[in-house]
Amino acid sequence: MERDILVTMHEDLERALRKPAGERRWAMLLDLRKCVGCHACTIACVSENKLPPKLYYRPVYEYESGKYPTPARTFLPRPCMQCDKPPCVAACPVKGAEGATWKETKGMAAGTVPINYAKCIGCGKCVPACPYGARTLDDGSYHSDGTPELEKYETLPSFEYGKKWPRVGKNLPVGNARKCHFCTHRLANGMLPQCITSCIGRIGYFGDESDAESLIAKVRKANKLQVLKAKAGTAPRVYYVAREKLEVIYG
Repeated sequence: MERDILVTMHEDLERALRKPAGERRWAMLLDLRKCVGCHACTIACVSENKLPPKLYYRPVYEYESGKYPTPARTFLPRPCMQCDKPPCVAACPVKGAEGATWKETKGMAAGTVPINYAKCIGCGKCVPACPYGARTLDDGSYHSDGTPELEKYETLPSFEYGKKWPRVGKNLPVGNARKCHFCTHRLANGMLPQCITSCIGRIGYFGDESDAESLIAKVRKANKLQVLKAKAGTAPRVYYVAREKLEVIYG
């Protein structure tokens, strides 16, 4: 029986977690040739992070190309790119590592672009600044809005950024910008991001790309990679393998 790549990536993760934070380089690689558009990653992410209506950290877009009799359809998952040159950080008025959003260099989240819900003022300037549409303001709505009773699952806490965030009334993160964070709360507990583990096609690779022995490093070396909106110059940490030029379908 062929070994599940999740087993290999868990071993890579264990090895990465033994390294100092500054020596790890978290990255994600998505092989679009294997994506079937089932949206399991989207729903798993919603469940993991207890997301409200119309707020998705991991949407999957669909693109059709070609003409009859040889049309093609591409499914493209789009998490936060965790850019090394993030325009969202530049746009935020609450600056610095103690501000609302920044490029993290320490701890489990090193390399990602976190949001400090306690410091976010909800101005929304970071939302249009992201060229990927990866940020959304939480408007405080519930899936049960318009029904006789608020369902109990709607108030369960999420565990983003190492804290419990119960969704009660206007408590944080209501009013804040929200986005994918590579599930750093799961990484801290030795687990891969939820979108990676839930994928039925195993299109996702995650780990420390600076580790030459890691699966993501090997897959990256063996394939021609693309990034979304390369001309934006954001230096994203999410890479894609695809048959098409992504600049054509996701310009």
